Amino acid sequence: MMLQRPPSRIPQSWLSSPTLGALMNVCDENYLLVHRLAPDLPNLRGSLVTPGEAGIELCLEVMEQTKFTSLIQLTYLLALEQGPRRAPDAVMRVYHDSRQVEVLDIRDGSGGQISAQTVPTLDHKWKANLFLSKWLAYCLRQGHRFAAERSVCEPGRPIETTT
Repeated sequence: MMLQRPPSRIPQSWLSSPTLGALMNVCDENYLLVHRLAPDLPNLRGSLVTPGEAGIELCLEVMEQTKFTSLIQLTYLLALEQGPRRAPDAVMRVYHDSRQVEVLDIRDGSGGQISAQTVPTLDHKWKANLFLSKWLAYCLRQGHRFAAERSVCEPGRPIETTT
């Protein structure tokens, strides 16, 4: 089944010069994408994995659940000759009440950090959230979906970040 990419609500003019309003729209779009990826996120616990159509495992670690938020880590688990590698690797807070996603940390897989937790600028937040938006849409096109009955990534072992 071919998935249609949802139309982006991000005007092309915002791609070159982000504004706070544009950032909020991307955070809103990211919430919708995360919700499609894990519709039952507020009820998920622990580590889950979905292979997707290409056979690459996408791992979701639910790090914390509160009444209104979920703290999650999302990463591909790549099997390489040098050993498993997690890339891209994103930590985000999902606000269920306001329907927003805040990127706390995201790494692109080449060892580069797209956003820094130390006083990020609007431009840093923009790049991180735009990257997340494109990656989430790609994951959905690849057929990834998380449900409570999925198997875990590595039982009892938390997802490690790439360095």
